[in-house]
Amino acid sequence: MKSTMQTTPLLISTLMRYGTTVHGASEVVTWTAEGGRRTTFRRLGEQAGQLANALRRLGITGDQRVATFMWNNAEHLAAYLAVPSMGAVLHALNIRLFPEQLVYVTRHGASEVVIVDNTLAQPFSRLLPHLPELRHVIVNGPVDDETRAALAAPATVEAVHDFADLIADEPVTFDWRDELDENDAASMCYTSGTTGNPKGVVYSHRSNYLHSMAVAATLGITSADRLLIVVPLFHANAWGFPYSAMVSGATLVMPDRFLQAVPLTAMIEAEKVTGGAGVPTIWNDLLHHLDAAEADVSSVRMLMVGGSAAPPALIRAFAENHDIDIIHGWGMTEMSPVGSLAVPPGHVERGSDEYWDYKSSQGRILCGLEGRIVAPDGTVAEPGSGVVGELEMRGPWVTASYYRSGTESQAEVDEMASKFDDGWLRTGDVGRLSEDGFLALTDRAKDVIKSGGEWISSVDLENALMAHPDVLEASVVGVPDEKWGERPLASVVLRPECTTSIEDLRDFLEGRVAHWQVPERWALIDEVPKTSVGKFDKKRLRQQYADGDLEVTSL
Repeated sequence: MKSTMQTTPLLISTLMRYGTTVHGASEVVTWTAEGGRRTTFRRLGEQAGQLANALRRLGITGDQRVATFMWNNAEHLAAYLAVPSMGAVLHALNIRLFPEQLVYVTRHGASEVVIVDNTLAQPFSRLLPHLPELRHVIVNGPVDDETRAALAAPATVEAVHDFADLIADEPVTFDWRDELDENDAASMCYTSGTTGNPKGVVYSHRSNYLHSMAVAATLGITSADRLLIVVPLFHANAWGFPYSAMVSGATLVMPDRFLQAVPLTAMIEAEKVTGGAGVPTIWNDLLHHLDAAEADVSSVRMLMVGGSAAPPALIRAFAENHDIDIIHGWGMTEMSPVGSLAVPPGHVERGSDEYWDYKSSQGRILCGLEGRIVAPDGTVAEPGSGVVGELEMRGPWVTASYYRSGTESQAEVDEMASKFDDGWLRTGDVGRLSEDGFLALTDRAKDVIKSGGEWISSVDLENALMAHPDVLEASVVGVPDEKWGERPLASVVLRPECTTSIEDLRDFLEGRVAHWQVPERWALIDEVPKTSVGKFDKKRLRQQYADGDLEVTSL
């Protein structure tokens, strides 16, 4: 028996129309050196219409790719709405990738038009000679004559446009493509490429729509919220917040290039921010600033943290020192990206040990998704069994494959296929699932330290070290050991002017982890190297150790 329900497609244009009319008075605030630059959702919708008309004029008539090379600002958000809604595909380029990776993903994704922020125009101009498919460059903001000439220099570039001038005379209305299939491509994002070339994931209208609804509902976002979106729009849909805002009407505070603790604090105070989203390193810097400076952050009720595991000490410190609820999340580019959010069950007493266990987990898998743990012997573990294995996921906003341009080698095709298991995405994360759907990850499969036949979780060691009051950052990797095969190396960043020694740190770990897990090798460093999305770059740490570039103390 079929239902009697209508089959209206789930499209980005539907979200956009709803958000820019019903929530037309909500705001997008873009931070500048002078403070907030404001526009309303209603005006944002008009700007999206103007941009779509301008892109049509430049030859974007179908599902061609339109790239962005931008910070988080109102113009980038307009592209998030306009490009998919007109039937084209948004390709947000990760500005922190290495140049050769940027060239690879831009060419692999076959972008024809790019929108570039003026503060990023000069570095992007150096990539253009290697990007013959790009026909038009749109610059958001003024640039000097030298930079404009560099952007126009490649023979394949037909024109360089000023964003404001390009759209100024265009109609504010557009015939949005409501006949699109909800499974058509809406946007694409590439993994950060820590091993091999970055891999492309193509999101559909349907996947983005459902993902954004799930994130908004689980976090309880409403039109009363004012959300500081530090997670970049070029990184996995900015965790869905651009579209979740269209659903909820939450005002968005966009930090542009001002990502340090001092300006972020100024944004919170000036805009009465109620929530936010960012990686642990961003919130860790903010926490240390708030601990040392006087600031009114009483408006903030929650900050979502994702991208990598947040230390439990960070979660507790925000709650106990500043009455801010950290919502721990987990996900992947391949999952649009949010897969779980750590909102403790209602029956759990706030502040209890059980409560903090839930808060420190990766969270409950969102409704609509399924997760399973595959043990080392290949069997699927029952939830609640405590068995540790690789997490596999499936659901309507989980990719079923990687994008292929036809230029891949057979080895690359085989490697892509190895990431999937009979309809499930192999996440590469190791952990366990509770009976009530909460996920506790112990490590990435590639980062588990195999010492004398036993596994050591690098994440557990990092969390224990970052609970020390003098530790700003800590990263642990496995390094070769003649006796045990592998042993942990702890690289630690200490607070300025502290007198804590490596011996103190070793003693601090005793009693917090098993004695045999305590590292013998230590390095005090100025900063933990980061990937393009703010995760600890353990590959670089291993290489630095192998090359003898770390000053290692053995105890």
